[in-house]
Amino acid sequence: MGVGGGRIVAGGCALVLALAAAGCGTEESANEPRPQPPTRVSVTITPKSITVQPARIAIGPEPTQQIPQNQHAGQPPVRSNEPVDVIFVAANLTDFDSKLEIRGPKNVPSGALVANGNGSLQTSLPTGVYRLSAADIPAAKPARFTVGPYRTSSQNDVLLP
Repeated sequence: MGVGGGRIVAGGCALVLALAAAGCGTEESANEPRPQPPTRVSVTITPKSITVQPARIAIGPEPTQQIPQNQHAGQPPVRSNEPVDVIFVAANLTDFDSKLEIRGPKNVPSGALVANGNGSLQTSLPTGVYRLSAADIPAAKPARFTVGPYRTSSQNDVLLP
């Protein structure tokens, strides 16, 4: 290979290095934190009362929220006013068909809860105090339910979809 061929190869190598260096710049892109997985809340409807467990969510880190593999890893807080995704799992232990009614900053009715059956309701609730009642069971004392302002990221939770 002659002198001209060596210059072409050297020039090509210099061009490749310049392009590679240009692509390796420090690009900053802030990633949004991963959303919190939905919080499960258990609701039991009896002829005389409604029980909600837990009665308060999003007040602070929720140790029961993480999968067991990650229970000792910290949950990074998210600075957001977004609503919390909640899954209500309701058991109707009465002889009457009913509907679960959630009243507060956001009102949410459930589908039919058959007598001596169960059902679920998924919704997003903003911060506030809510009242859960059974539509067709007036003797069942309503329950109080609180959603706090604390939100967490699920970035430390592996094995989530």
